[in-house]
Amino acid sequence: MLVLIAVHAVVAAVLPALAPRLGRAVWPVAAAVPLATLVWAAALAPAVLDGGEAVERFDWAPSLGLEVVLRLDSLSLLMTGIVSGVGAAVLCYGARYTEEGHGRESALLLAFAGAMLGLVTADNLLVLYVFWELTTVVSFLLIAGRGRTGEHREAAQQALITTTGGGLAMLLGFVMLGEAAGTYRISELVADPPADGHASAAVVLVLVGVLTKSAQMPLHGWLPAAMVAPTTVSAYLHAAAMVKAGVYLTARLAPGFAEAAPWRPVLLAFGLVSLLLGAWRALWETDLKRILAYGTVSELGLLLVLFGYGSRNAALAGEVMLLAHATFKAALFMVTGLVEHHTGTRDTGRLAGLGRRRPVLLLLAALAAASMAGLPPLAGYLGHEAYFDTFWEAARHGAGTGEEWVLAALAAGSALTVAYAARYLWGAFGDRPGAAPAPAGDPSRDRALGMAAPIAVLVAATLALGVWYPGTEALTEPYAQRLPLQGEKPYHLALWHGPTPALALSAAALAAGLALYRARPALAALRDRAPRAPDAQEGYRRLSGGLEEAAVRFTRRTQVGSLPAYLTVLLVAVLVVPGTALLLRDAPLPAPPLWASAVQVPLGVVVLTAAVVLARVRRRLSAALLAGAVGYGVAGFFLVQGAPDLALAQFLVETLTLVVIVLVLRGLPARFGARPGSPRTRRMRLALSLAGGALFGLLAMVASAARRDPAVSAYYTGHVKEAGSHNVVNAIIVDFRAMDTVVEIAVLLVTAVGVAALIALRSGEFGEGAGGVRPRPPAADRYPDTARWGVPRERWLPEAEDMPPHDRSILLEVVTRVLFPAVLVLSVYLLYSGHLRPGGGFAGGLVAGQAFALRYLVGGRADTAFAGPVDPRVIAGAGLALAAAAGLAPAAFGGPPLAAAVLSWDLPVLGHGEMATSVVFDTGVYLLVVGVCLKLLSAVGPAQASVEEALRGGGGTGGSAAAAGTASGPPGGPAPTTSDDHGSDHR
Repeated sequence: MLVLIAVHAVVAAVLPALAPRLGRAVWPVAAAVPLATLVWAAALAPAVLDGGEAVERFDWAPSLGLEVVLRLDSLSLLMTGIVSGVGAAVLCYGARYTEEGHGRESALLLAFAGAMLGLVTADNLLVLYVFWELTTVVSFLLIAGRGRTGEHREAAQQALITTTGGGLAMLLGFVMLGEAAGTYRISELVADPPADGHASAAVVLVLVGVLTKSAQMPLHGWLPAAMVAPTTVSAYLHAAAMVKAGVYLTARLAPGFAEAAPWRPVLLAFGLVSLLLGAWRALWETDLKRILAYGTVSELGLLLVLFGYGSRNAALAGEVMLLAHATFKAALFMVTGLVEHHTGTRDTGRLAGLGRRRPVLLLLAALAAASMAGLPPLAGYLGHEAYFDTFWEAARHGAGTGEEWVLAALAAGSALTVAYAARYLWGAFGDRPGAAPAPAGDPSRDRALGMAAPIAVLVAATLALGVWYPGTEALTEPYAQRLPLQGEKPYHLALWHGPTPALALSAAALAAGLALYRARPALAALRDRAPRAPDAQEGYRRLSGGLEEAAVRFTRRTQVGSLPAYLTVLLVAVLVVPGTALLLRDAPLPAPPLWASAVQVPLGVVVLTAAVVLARVRRRLSAALLAGAVGYGVAGFFLVQGAPDLALAQFLVETLTLVVIVLVLRGLPARFGARPGSPRTRRMRLALSLAGGALFGLLAMVASAARRDPAVSAYYTGHVKEAGSHNVVNAIIVDFRAMDTVVEIAVLLVTAVGVAALIALRSGEFGEGAGGVRPRPPAADRYPDTARWGVPRERWLPEAEDMPPHDRSILLEVVTRVLFPAVLVLSVYLLYSGHLRPGGGFAGGLVAGQAFALRYLVGGRADTAFAGPVDPRVIAGAGLALAAAAGLAPAAFGGPPLAAAVLSWDLPVLGHGEMATSVVFDTGVYLLVVGVCLKLLSAVGPAQASVEEALRGGGGTGGSAAAAGTASGPPGGPAPTTSDDHGSDHR
């Protein structure tokens, strides 16, 4: 299962790169993945339906109880068939439907299929939540597209806000359930649900997530709004997959929580209201997709009622309806897309006579709509018969919880379903008297056949599920058997049970639905005179508008634009909350030794002196250098304490950070602005600073003295050789805590991209050169009158040719040319020696970053140091991909992800050798750090300002050359003036 989910992700990542070459052919490539998943599920189906299950598990952080568990049982098998089967059909349909963006659309749909596969197989609440939110994110991207219109963006935002808000409430419920039960395993929770007072509140919170995800009224507005998305998205996400996530979670938890106090009333109430009102709204829509969207809201309400009732027969009916709805509703959405393809419209007021011109399409739509209306011998009929029989018996022999009203609502909902099914068919294909024929669209026969084939497959599936009812029952009964009978006999699927009350109810619903459709004109007049019910979409707009207005008012009062004010608030909050807790707690406070080594004394003096002077200086460059001195002093403490890896990383980070900060400071005034404030304000700042420092010192001492458990270092040192390493620190980073490293480097990449975007050159500075920088003409062409005495005539550094001649130095260029490859070799050495001694991917990447920083300072560009044009983003992304691939590779060989193995060999000349596979992971870290360094260097602008910029006073992107102190006017010309800005600095 994990491998299949990874394959979905990997292929989805590759598809955009393949699209320029393959074009529409990327869609069949994408469809092959869910099709393979469907074949895999079919191969396991006999064992699973016989009561077995497939389980995959690996520990993430065993000490914290974090684990990834995937389980395929009968319910997961059913959902996997829906997700993968409909997904393959939709992806094949998209090959002919989609006009542009083939790589992006197919990749996102495939990524969504992988997220849904993870969701329906997850056996851990937290893992399920992760996949739950992944479907939300991908849905947002699919609805918004490439920001086509404001309507697309607003619909995507509404779907994201609504479902994410419900998901956060659900996460809180998951945590409460997991803590109350002592386990986050879903199978264990269902087998032994918690019964304390928190369980009921947790169930309510979980149901909030269910209702938002499955678009139940009044939280349904996002689903009709999402109909602006392409038909492929509507057919997959909003008919067969995403909206079924809430239904699936209800079915998953029902065996354990159906008897919980709020479970049944909440689901029956919301489900029945959505069933009736959704079907009623569908009856009056004029857009074909919105008819289906409101019909989906209605049918999802029906599914929640069936699974939420918590009986064996209701669950059987729910599973049949789940299968039927996925097939007929996805088919109808695709029919709508083909109708729009033929006519250019989805408006029923403009469609007429299409059925005569497209009889095959009419037949497919009629069969799908008949299944939706519950006509034999289709799957929808089996489901209607099952739930009518279930609640007829429940009304006679049930627990007396209003089953009669539930039965009446189901009958009314079924009649309304028949009515809007007829409305859909007649609106799309009817030959209305006096109406002009539907406009003609794209007449391409091959394209129409390519779109019709997946529709025919889904219609054939809904027909086969009805005709082959023994197979449908074999697929659905194993899950239903887990729920109890509530006074009724076990129901079995069949096309003919004889004259039964369920058959009579089905016939009555059919007749009433057709009568309702015929009476639409009279009902429309009655509806127009009746008071209008509150509109959920208008309610959402008012609520979101009110929140935005409140946020603006709150921001105006809190975001005052003053960094000292923000720091004051943060320090006061820290002093009040942790400080009060520390004072109220009877914590041990041992007297710490003043020093453990005599070397610490001068280091402490350096750190404290630099910190004190830092608070007094007014020049920005001096402040940056003093901050670096503090960092170097702390690195010295690490080294004295026997932590060379940490000291090395600290030294490298401080050096590179100092370079970047100095480059950024070129665009700012040389001095800090005047610091306003009365003596009282200064005294308050001093008091807060001293109190904050004292608090953090006390916290450090208390935390050190409060350790009760043995140090974890003994475990690491005892098992370090299993990772093929002698360096404990590196083994922790790339083996013991490799998952944390993956997350951290991903965060580092995202942060670097964000920082680079904030300090990037203005529009037009980035071009097609290496690293995203547009090449400039040679300096000789740009500075024809500049003296060249002492300027290097050899091509020591190719990028230095773009520098002003007066800024070039033969000494620096020669030294840089000699040192650059040596430092790169040193970085590679640190990378591959990290398993044995201080070093590793992070340290090696930082050393390489220093090499590029040196070349950047001398030549103005670090990107030309490569043999070919390489974008830093590609390097960083490749590093992250390599680390992730190295972590997932063990799963392909049956091992847990992120596990390392030690490879050994004996060669005739070289002798015995060993290498841990985690070195590949470390290489990914190295590449990511190098890419991040290059991205930051390319974002801060050229290292030297041009002569024209210096003469203008620094109007270029690099800032004032005078402020940087690196440029001067040409010989004989006026020297640029340097002035200190003593005014206020508002940056």
